[in-house]
Amino acid sequence: MSEPLLSVRDLKTQFFTEDGTVRAVDGISFDVHEGEIVGLVGESGAGKSVATSSILRLVDSPGEIVGGEIEFKGETIFGLEEDDGGELRPRDEMLTEGEMRERIRGREIAIIFQDPMESLNPVFTVGGQLREFIEINRNLDADEAKKEAIDMLREVGIPAPESRYDEYPHQFSGGMRQRVLIAMALACQPDLIIADEPTTALDVTVEGEILEMVTDLQDKYDTSFVWVTHDMSVVAEICDRVNVMYLGEIIEQAEVDDLFYDTKHPYTSALLDSMPRPDQTVDELRPIEGVMPEAIDPPSGCRFHSRCPEAREVCREVHPEPRNLSEDGEAPHTAACVKHDAFDVGYDESPPVEAEATGGFSAGFTETGGEAE
Repeated sequence: MSEPLLSVRDLKTQFFTEDGTVRAVDGISFDVHEGEIVGLVGESGAGKSVATSSILRLVDSPGEIVGGEIEFKGETIFGLEEDDGGELRPRDEMLTEGEMRERIRGREIAIIFQDPMESLNPVFTVGGQLREFIEINRNLDADEAKKEAIDMLREVGIPAPESRYDEYPHQFSGGMRQRVLIAMALACQPDLIIADEPTTALDVTVEGEILEMVTDLQDKYDTSFVWVTHDMSVVAEICDRVNVMYLGEIIEQAEVDDLFYDTKHPYTSALLDSMPRPDQTVDELRPIEGVMPEAIDPPSGCRFHSRCPEAREVCREVHPEPRNLSEDGEAPHTAACVKHDAFDVGYDESPPVEAEATGGFSAGFTETGGEAE
C-alpha cells in the first residue's frame, strides 16, 4: 500500500485541571490513505473530538498535545524531540503556527463541525460567508469567489443557489445548513476533511441524504475523510476502515466489513448490540451497562473491564496494547483484548469477574475540553 496521506503515531493529548490530569487521548495511532473514509467511533467521552482537534493543533488551554507524532503528506504537523538537557521541545521540521494557519487549516485539511448554527455567523448571509472563505483561501477576487460559492452551493444540492446566496443561516433548515458547511469544506479542494459528527443533529431521512451526497462528492473529488461518529450504522454506510475508541485509546482497528462480521473486542460487540433495529422493540434494546470511567483516573488493566461481560481477573491486571489478529495475507485487524491467543496471558485460566459498570467521565471537562455542566 502507498504511503499514508495522514499518519498519527502514539498521539497523547491531556487537559491539566485543578483536579488532576485528564488523559483525553492516550497513545492512539492510525493512518488515512488517499481517497479513504476512515471512521473514528465510540461513545461520548471516548476522546474522538479531542483527537481530531489535535490533528489540526486546535487544542486550547488547559489542553495540550504532550506526545506523539502527526505527519501529513510527508510534513510534520506535530513532533517532539529531546534537547541537550533532556527536555522535550518541538522538532525543527515541525510546521509553525503560521504555516498551519496559512497552508494547512481550511486549504489542505478542512473540518465540518456537528452544529452548523455554531459554525455559521447569524448576522451575515450564507453566500457572503462562503464567498469570503473562498476569497481568502484561494486568492480569488470577490466576483470570482462569488461565482465559485454559487457553484459550490449548487454542487451540494441547495436549490436555486443564486437566490439563496443572499439568505441568512436561520432561513435554512438544519440539513441545508450542514450542506453549506460541506460546501465550505470542499471549496478549497482539500486533500483531507475531518467530519466531526456532522449528521448527529439531523433526522434520519436528511442524514441519509447527506451521507449519500458525501459519498458521491468523495468519489468525484477523491477527498479523504476522517469521519467521527458514535453511530455504527453511519460507519457501515460510509467508511472504508474503522478505529474504535474507548477512554482515550483505540481498542480495535479493521476494514469495515471485518469489523462488523469478525468483531474482536467486546466493546465493539457491545456498540453493535446496542444499535436499534427495525425488528426490535424498545424492551429488546441492549444498551452498554454503566458509564465510561473517568479519564482523570483510568482503571488499571483493560479500561473496559469494569463494564465488560467477558472480563476476567487478568483483565484488571494487564493493560493490553493493540495487536494484529489477522491471518497472514489478510488485511490487518488489530484489537486490544487479552482474551485472544496472541496475548498469551492466561485469560482462559483466569477467574471471571462481575462487570462493575461504574464510572462517570467528566473530571470537570467534556470531551472537547469545555467545562462540564
